[in-house]
Amino acid sequence: MQNQSDQSLSLGGLLRWATKPPQAYVVYFLCVVLVGGASFYVDTLKPNRHPGLAPPPASAPMSK
Repeated sequence: MQNQSDQSLSLGGLLRWATKPPQAYVVYFLCVVLVGGASFYVDTLKPNRHPGLAPPPASAPMSK
């Protein structure tokens, strides 16, 4: 009995548990939500660019 509880706490035991059918659906759904949320968050970090606006004018060079 002691050996079985040690296996369930390892990474391999967690992987075996997560790949069984009922848990696999939940793990897949969580991964889809995390990837979707991360991509939405990364997209909100981009600065807003307005395609209709011209670039700001360069300053005139100083004449000597």
